[in-house]
Amino acid sequence: MRVNKKYSCLPAEEKGIHIINIRAIEDIGYDQHESTLLNSLSKNPDADCKYGLYFRDGKRKVDYILVYHYKKSSSGKTLTRRVHHNDSSGRSTKQDQPLPGKGVQLEMGESEPHVDYHEDDKRFRREEYEGNLVEAGLELERDEDTKIHGIGFVKIHAPWNVLCREAEFLKLKMPTKKMYQINQTHGLLKKINSVIQKITEPIQPKVAEHKPQTVKRLSYPFSREKQHLFDLSDRDSFFDSKTRSTIVYEILKRTTCTKAKYSMGITSLLANGVYSAAYPLHDGDYEGENVEPNDRKLLCEEWASYGVFYKYQPIDLVRKYFGEKIGLYFAWLGVYTQMLIPASIVGIIVFLYGCATVDENIPSMEMCDQRNNITMCPLCDRTCSYWKMSSACATARASHLFDNPATVFFSVFMALWAATFMEHWKRKQMRLNYRWDLTGFEEEEDHPRAEYEAKVLEKSLRREHKHKETDKEKLTWKDRFPAYLTNFVGIIFMVGLTFAIVFGVIIYRISTAAALAISSTPSGRSSVRVTVTATAVIINLVVIIILDEVYGCIARWLTQIEVPKTDKSFEERLIFKAFLLKFVNAYTPIFYVAFFKGRFVGRPGDYVYIFHSFRMEECAPGGCLMELCIQLSIIMLGKQLIQNNLFEIGIPKMKKFIRYMKLKRRRSLDHEEHMKKKQRYEVDYNLEPFAGLTPEYMEMIIQFGFVTLFVASFPLAPLFALLNNIIEIRLDAKKFVTELRRPVAVRAKDIGIWYNILRGIGKLAVIINAFVISFTSDFIPRLVYLYMYSENGTMHGFVNHTLSSFNVSDFQAGTAPNDPMDLGYEVQICRYKDYREPPWSENKYDISKDFWAVLAARLAFVIVFQNLVMFMSDFVDWIIPDIPKDISQQIHKEKVLMVEVFMREEQGKLQMLETWKDKDNKKGENCNNHSPRLSRSHSGSLSSCHSYPLDV
Repeated sequence: MRVNKKYSCLPAEEKGIHIINIRAIEDIGYDQHESTLLNSLSKNPDADCKYGLYFRDGKRKVDYILVYHYKKSSSGKTLTRRVHHNDSSGRSTKQDQPLPGKGVQLEMGESEPHVDYHEDDKRFRREEYEGNLVEAGLELERDEDTKIHGIGFVKIHAPWNVLCREAEFLKLKMPTKKMYQINQTHGLLKKINSVIQKITEPIQPKVAEHKPQTVKRLSYPFSREKQHLFDLSDRDSFFDSKTRSTIVYEILKRTTCTKAKYSMGITSLLANGVYSAAYPLHDGDYEGENVEPNDRKLLCEEWASYGVFYKYQPIDLVRKYFGEKIGLYFAWLGVYTQMLIPASIVGIIVFLYGCATVDENIPSMEMCDQRNNITMCPLCDRTCSYWKMSSACATARASHLFDNPATVFFSVFMALWAATFMEHWKRKQMRLNYRWDLTGFEEEEDHPRAEYEAKVLEKSLRREHKHKETDKEKLTWKDRFPAYLTNFVGIIFMVGLTFAIVFGVIIYRISTAAALAISSTPSGRSSVRVTVTATAVIINLVVIIILDEVYGCIARWLTQIEVPKTDKSFEERLIFKAFLLKFVNAYTPIFYVAFFKGRFVGRPGDYVYIFHSFRMEECAPGGCLMELCIQLSIIMLGKQLIQNNLFEIGIPKMKKFIRYMKLKRRRSLDHEEHMKKKQRYEVDYNLEPFAGLTPEYMEMIIQFGFVTLFVASFPLAPLFALLNNIIEIRLDAKKFVTELRRPVAVRAKDIGIWYNILRGIGKLAVIINAFVISFTSDFIPRLVYLYMYSENGTMHGFVNHTLSSFNVSDFQAGTAPNDPMDLGYEVQICRYKDYREPPWSENKYDISKDFWAVLAARLAFVIVFQNLVMFMSDFVDWIIPDIPKDISQQIHKEKVLMVEVFMREEQGKLQMLETWKDKDNKKGENCNNHSPRLSRSHSGSLSSCHSYPLDV
């Protein structure tokens, strides 16, 4: 009878009445218009079940949905119905009887219909699995009469006793009846907090969960034996929709169907196409005139809207609707965005300082002064001619905007900012753990993945075939060795491919610069360097965006062939590979410009060549920092604008449109069915499946690298990251609320491996910025010149000090300029940027002593800067406690109150037992006071006196 109950679509009151199944009527040949007439005379059942949010009885809530494909051929459909009816003991016996002949053969001598054994196998597995779900206590209801033809839905409801049982198994902390006051601040702090609350009131979301709490319910892991401790006044809302779907999903993962020796859970069934989807339902519609208030609609209005970009996020409501893991992601993103505000302000100040002092910068003034008449050596062989240093005036002035003394301060500030951000997040995380009752939560080992179970089964079958004893099988490193080798070779190949592409772009820059130098006008030749740099960066950007998508797919494939045991292990390995490949892809061009460009050029007369024809690139007279700034800004802004925003908006909408067109082409509906309102599970089925948080975290981690790793060359990076994140929060929120199916709520107390990646990037940023300041910028050469070589203690003469001389008669054969008179006069000596001996020296063109002095100062700066900033970061880490003091006090207070509750309960039990004992003793004394004769004649009553405690 339980299997019959699971497919019942009737209200509980009508279960005793036998009603002919409408599907059976359709199978035996009734006209569809007659059934339509019957339906029109009855009450609309969709309104009673709130269009799919409840079962047909309008009382049992739908907690989860399973979706499957089926074929609607008449013979196959009859066979399918017959199998279901055979499982149902309460159906009519006429339906249970097979057709005349041999079960599936047709009458009247017709040929045997084509039977799709693959479809039958899927159907049998579904029947067995759903039967096991019913045995586990769940209630099911099937719906194949939908607007999406060929798609069936199984609605799942978890009754109260199942919810209680699973909540106890999962150790879910639930609120008890006991309430206590949260410690409030006093005195001056209370006044400051009240002022802050009044100031920030306009930017607070209008959500009940976001209001400051003064009292909190004491939480305790749910126990069926201690139900009296919990507030069960409203059982319907005690377990919210997020908790109910989590409980059902745990049962789905635990329940299996067995065919031969292949035990299949829900993940295996989904992977093998037995079910096409499984998801919990959204709470309802989020837009429309007569939409009932629900959490989804509230989130759409107060969170997933660009009009509320200036407001705080309703994190508690996000957690209530989507679960702790997604709530923590948006909380982290909010904290990161808030922390970008001070970094942006300081970055703007540094940039404005550079703008204000650009006219006072002596080195750029010397470069722009045409009276100095400094003639520079050609930038390429033969086709390039001599040029005046004053032609690079604009580049030199622009370099000062980012290469000034304030840049060093900003690098130190950003290192301390990163450490403060990490500590602030840890404290925020502890506050959320306390508010969300996760203080004692420990993650348990997850269920094995479907692919792992299949691999273990394959291994055990091989062993059985070899007649070996089979114990509990598992995959060892020997089984995974080919996958590990493939991973190693694949990652090395991908990294090599990235280097090869960067090398190809270098060849493009060199060849294009030479080509433009030949064909350009004199005015065009002055902008060759900027043109080549900008076009090369755009090529790099396009390649990075394409390879990002390719590397994401390759990282997933490499992780899949490893066959990790659990979803958590799979996710961590996928994150490591994807981050490694995407990090190399995004930062390799920037590393080249920062640390390699212009380092291996050689000198005039003895240049370094690639393929014996292409001369290595050299930096501009003002240094490579300006090119690094252009490279970093274009790649960062391009990735944020194209990849993070346009892709996130455009691709989901395009997929949604394609699914809509496919469904529209597949279905041929009459007008009445077309006008019928869709059920909630039909609408959610058309949404995009949730693919995890890895892509969301990845783009933010890469952005965090742009903000911290090379911030010395681009102080405006935090500002652009802040502007992007303000849009990103609302974009992600809109996607989660309106574009995606509702994900299964997952409990988590931290952001996992991403925190370690952030810490690693923060440490690496200190080292990289130290090298950028000392080797890429001219900060150290200026200090050395100022304190060692300047005659009057100023920067006058610095440009001339950094340039070496070359006698044009020492050019190699065939490398001298074709037009030596391009400047209008004959050049005897040209200058180039390097620290080398002059041609009139005994050791001409050798490395000079000035080079070694500057190199020693650079290395010393790296060591001092790195250790000093690391020490300051560790000091910030040490001085700020991970757990806020008030939270630790509240956690201790909860423990004390919980002990008091149990002590009172024990005392109550003892008092009750003592009361019963006193009553028993008094009863015994009354019985003993009777006369012996009376006692003998009423032995029955005497025995009843002594049996009283036993009855109790």
